[in-house]
Amino acid sequence: MRNQGVIVFLTVVVTALCLYYLSFTFVSNNIQQKAVEFATDDAGNLDFAKKQSYLDSIYREPVYNFLGAKFTYKEIKETELGLGLDLQGGMHVTLEVSPIEILKGLSGNSKDPAFNTALEEANQASKTSNSKFVDLFYGAWQNQAPGQKLSAIFATAANRGRISLESSDSDILQIIDTEVENAIERSFNILRTRVDRFGTSQPNIQRIQGSGRIQIELPGVDNATRVRNLLQGVAKLQFWEVAEVNEYLSELEAANSLLVAEAQAKKAAVKPEIAETDSAKAAAALSELEKQLAGTADSTDVSTSVSPIFSLTKSQQGLVYEIRDTVAINRIFAREDVKAVLPRDVKFLWSVKPEVADNLELLELYAIKKSRTGDQAPLEGDVITDARQTLDQTSRPAVSMQMNADGARRWRKLTGDNIGRRIAVVLDDFVYTAPMVQGEIPSGQSEITGNFTIEEAKDLANILKSGSLPAPTKIVEEAIIGPTLGKEAQSQGIISMVAGLLLVVVFMVAYYAKGGFVAIAALIFNIFFILGILAQLGAALTLPGIAGIVLTIGMSIDANVLIFERIKEELANGSGLIAAINEGYNKAFSAILDSNVTTFLVGAILYAVGQGPVKGFAIVLMIGIASSFFSAVFITRLIVHLMSKKGDDSNISFSTPLAKGLLSNLNIDFMSKRKVAYIFSTGIIVIGLAIALISGLKFGVDFTGGRSYIVTFAEPVVASELKVGLDGEFDGSVEVKSYGASNIMKVTTSYLINEDDDASNAEVESKVKEGIANIMGLTYSTDAANIQDGQFSITGSSKVGATVADDIKKSSAEAMFFALVAIFLYILLRFRKWQFSLGAIIALAHDVLFVIAAFAIASAFGATFEIDQVFIAAILTVVGYSINDTVIIFDRIRENIELRGTSKLVKMFNDAINQTMARTLITSLTTLIVVLVLLIFGGEVLRGFSFALFIGIVVGTYSSIYIASPIVVDLMKKEIEAESAQEVAKKTV
Repeated sequence: MRNQGVIVFLTVVVTALCLYYLSFTFVSNNIQQKAVEFATDDAGNLDFAKKQSYLDSIYREPVYNFLGAKFTYKEIKETELGLGLDLQGGMHVTLEVSPIEILKGLSGNSKDPAFNTALEEANQASKTSNSKFVDLFYGAWQNQAPGQKLSAIFATAANRGRISLESSDSDILQIIDTEVENAIERSFNILRTRVDRFGTSQPNIQRIQGSGRIQIELPGVDNATRVRNLLQGVAKLQFWEVAEVNEYLSELEAANSLLVAEAQAKKAAVKPEIAETDSAKAAAALSELEKQLAGTADSTDVSTSVSPIFSLTKSQQGLVYEIRDTVAINRIFAREDVKAVLPRDVKFLWSVKPEVADNLELLELYAIKKSRTGDQAPLEGDVITDARQTLDQTSRPAVSMQMNADGARRWRKLTGDNIGRRIAVVLDDFVYTAPMVQGEIPSGQSEITGNFTIEEAKDLANILKSGSLPAPTKIVEEAIIGPTLGKEAQSQGIISMVAGLLLVVVFMVAYYAKGGFVAIAALIFNIFFILGILAQLGAALTLPGIAGIVLTIGMSIDANVLIFERIKEELANGSGLIAAINEGYNKAFSAILDSNVTTFLVGAILYAVGQGPVKGFAIVLMIGIASSFFSAVFITRLIVHLMSKKGDDSNISFSTPLAKGLLSNLNIDFMSKRKVAYIFSTGIIVIGLAIALISGLKFGVDFTGGRSYIVTFAEPVVASELKVGLDGEFDGSVEVKSYGASNIMKVTTSYLINEDDDASNAEVESKVKEGIANIMGLTYSTDAANIQDGQFSITGSSKVGATVADDIKKSSAEAMFFALVAIFLYILLRFRKWQFSLGAIIALAHDVLFVIAAFAIASAFGATFEIDQVFIAAILTVVGYSINDTVIIFDRIRENIELRGTSKLVKMFNDAINQTMARTLITSLTTLIVVLVLLIFGGEVLRGFSFALFIGIVVGTYSSIYIASPIVVDLMKKEIEAESAQEVAKKTV
């Protein structure tokens, strides 16, 4: 075997890396378990906030020693294999988009007392009212300014053409309402973009209907501060000229002396520091400062306490203070006596991140040159077209940004005018960096450098790229939530999949003897590599990701079945063992490569274009294909080579007495049944889609949205059991997850989702109460603060929008379209016949429609399954499995055509299907074993997921034989007949 050493080396290296990275996951799981034990009370209730507090307390503590290298819990969380929201829960945040700022902006920041009082009254009323903010504002406005028209406030130059002094209040209210709604929608889209780039897998984001609030759920968040900064940052990027200290030396000295005097009056430690400088002026300034300090030591104004550190140097040219004093210093700078001594064309902004010196955290206070328009910077962030995290010339994290043409022109002028001076990069009124301009920058390509970590640079690039929020947002609610798929459902799923895999092991050994052990070894390596590589990449495993693993299990088994069947063919033709092994691997390689490449193309395009569950599925799929190809082709070749060192006398076999002769020498005329198959498939699809159109499919909450209720119980509740019970109590999809503690559940239902009146709201809440009471035998209590045994209470409710937004649906459709185009082109390139490409695409469309039809038909017989995010992953798995199956058969057809031409086209297709029948059925059977066990024993929560996979695998196998191949026959037959007619015509002439 050639390159044996390379394969051994790669296998050892990858295995070692996977073990290393997965070790962090094991350590993290142990710590998580300790946190659960710490946060669980005697009654069995798990307090998620207490659990998080425990984890926060050790966040920066060393908790793992690996060969002398110590790792903190923070570093472990950054390296472990994460889980998605459906498998581990995460952080729930409710954000409120401030409509006050929007109305102020529309009014041109009016100072009208009645207007501002009305805004404040509306803000207070909105905390307890479900009415729109605009309606609350108008009611308050009428009370504050009876008889006065809104046009007096909103007929500004900025609103010219929309609002005039003659505009009626109703017209203005409609414009305001539209602006507020648009701002909330823009905030929603920007926040979703930020969340998608945050690095978590399958986050949820949805609007609370009828309000300016947005709910976001992020899986496995371990740094709440980072999330808060990311979600609440307005992203107002500005570039300002820095006013150097020596330009305003006397004024700044006077202001600073006030700070020092305040500190002395409070007996705070004064630490004036002057770095090395030859500036006599700076030394004189310090001397004058000390005199002023001595003269004001008896000051009675002790309203603030600060410990200033005044730095006045040519090299740094800045004002530096301890971080704990910044609030007090801000209050001092707001005083009129301080403002009086400060230059009017300068404002002061703090640096975003402290520097540590002599165990002190220090922040620099930058003097920024004001423009004529005050807050309008010489250059702002609206000119940024792209931003990404990169490394600077010293390999430190930085942010690279690209500007549009107008931004590039203004940036060139700004840098050209400030050579030898500093320009501050300011985001949301904090200075991120203030580099010295070395020369004019002629292009719009620039870099923001600073004391960033990789995470900070990524978040900054994320915020700049996703855009500025149209209005400030604030977090009004936080909670730690449990997984969508409860622990019990997870356990059922894991046990079922393990049991299914054990059955696959038994079958493969019973059918392929020692070859079966080789295939199982490759499968174990494959799954191990997938999990290890996911951990190395910092990706997270979700239920759609598990669907991807199921698909790669099938493809890994399929590759070995192809190889073993080829080896058996060679042995049956009289070849020796070694020759048969070599020929088996060589002849199977083309089919394995083509099937893997086509499926990998699907994954790559889904990742590039898709969002949400589609992207999570694509990551696992691409990793799985790469690892399954390596393990099934190269690792098995290495194992087989070691097992056959004795040559043809080696004790290795690829068949057992049970399997000998089974599925060989078949001669079934599949093509003669193709019209029957066409009629059968068309009938099932038409019937199913008709049922779907008439009765409708059951869409999950993530597609429809619904009403959410926070339900508190006296004892812990199993979320999956409550979900299954509520599913049977009333129509509509139901989602249940723990919310803050194991005895508090968030119940969301799509029942009466299209109704929005008070009667419908009351009916839904009543149904939820009745359902919980019937399922659990509990009684409802209105006293939420004193829940007794046998009682439950609803402590909050809201109406939320869908988590699968329209643009996710659109991106998923686009991803599928481009994936189909890529498959068409690749098959055309490899098989040189457009008929093969079209046959494969039609078969894929057939399989997707068939699965949807099967869901509709099942619902007509009382077995209703939800169409949710996981269903999307199941459909994608079906597509990947089907194209793999189809390409394998196509590859044998191509081989037959190359050997015998197209004279007996139908026979060649039949022969190819018969020749690959053993491989087709064995691969389908082994994959179906896993899925069937999951369907039967995986529990109700996973039933829809496993049903879609089961139908998809069966129909994918069927379509490869009876749809894809026959279509190619019919299309090629017409072409061959046309070519034959042309030849006859030529001979006649």
